[in-house]
Amino acid sequence: MTKKIVLDHGAGGGLSHELIAGTIAGTLGDVYVGEMEDSASVEVETGRIAVTTDSFVVDPVFFGNGDIGKIAVAGTVNDLAVSGADPRYLTLAVILEEGFALADFQRIIDSVRRTAEQAGVKIVAGDTKVVRRGEADGIFLNTTGVGVLTRPYRLSSRSLREGDQVIVTGFLGDHSIHLLSLREGLGFEQRVQSDCAVLNHAIADVLDAVGPEVRTIRDITRGGLGTVLNEFAQGSARTIELSAAALPVRHETAMAAEMLGVDPMYLANEGNLCIVVSPQAAPAALGALRGHPETEGAVIVGEVSGADDSHVYLTEPGGRRRTVDLLYGAQLPRLC
Repeated sequence: MTKKIVLDHGAGGGLSHELIAGTIAGTLGDVYVGEMEDSASVEVETGRIAVTTDSFVVDPVFFGNGDIGKIAVAGTVNDLAVSGADPRYLTLAVILEEGFALADFQRIIDSVRRTAEQAGVKIVAGDTKVVRRGEADGIFLNTTGVGVLTRPYRLSSRSLREGDQVIVTGFLGDHSIHLLSLREGLGFEQRVQSDCAVLNHAIADVLDAVGPEVRTIRDITRGGLGTVLNEFAQGSARTIELSAAALPVRHETAMAAEMLGVDPMYLANEGNLCIVVSPQAAPAALGALRGHPETEGAVIVGEVSGADDSHVYLTEPGGRRRTVDLLYGAQLPRLC
């Protein structure tokens, strides 16, 4: 078998079969429950489902504690979980560039399997395409996820009320800084790791602990916490007040952000949540989150105020209060 992807891997013949049935399905093992047909039949025991889809492009494809395969599964699982769904099934579509190393592809599919096992989801269908050299950046992944909605309430930013507490579950911006440091040779990548992780189990424990007292949940990805909170404020027509002293920003991340001239409030994470809960439920929510290594750093960073101007404000240690605006563009190049 060739050591690199060639165009014939996408031609539907013997090489395609080796790649799909051997490398992909063979590696995924019992995580893959498809039947190599054009569609999959799955069991869903509820009248309501959640569906999400996403495409993943990461530079570099491999980083300190993850890769594009881990991000693809974790990102899709997390998008389902923050809607209140229990993730069950994923599809996996792959676009490969001619010349991509098969050993690297094997490593990525290994990562997909491990992450799916951790999340408790099954891969039920997929697709593989090969394009000519120069037509893609090595490898692109697309995943579609299906989850079941069994809880009798919906999470929505429209539910925010005065006094609600804003929780962040981990350090801001670590994923962005880790990848940028690798890409640009900044030297921070050993001290600042990506936070890429599946979070559905932590989210389920919070929902089981405090149920309808959770107003809304969002994973903090592109656009960072500043974007998430602006969306909350605008969706609810409420004002959100933050404390700069309470924001969890790693020292090395802050140093790198200052060097780059960017604000950690807008840096991306891949394993960090923003959760808004009622004030009486905050202690129980924090307790549930701190029982998981991925969210053990959960802290309260602000609250929803009685004002209704749909803005987010940050109070700095000296008492200065500034607006956290919604960015209209990206302050950094696209990471994933």
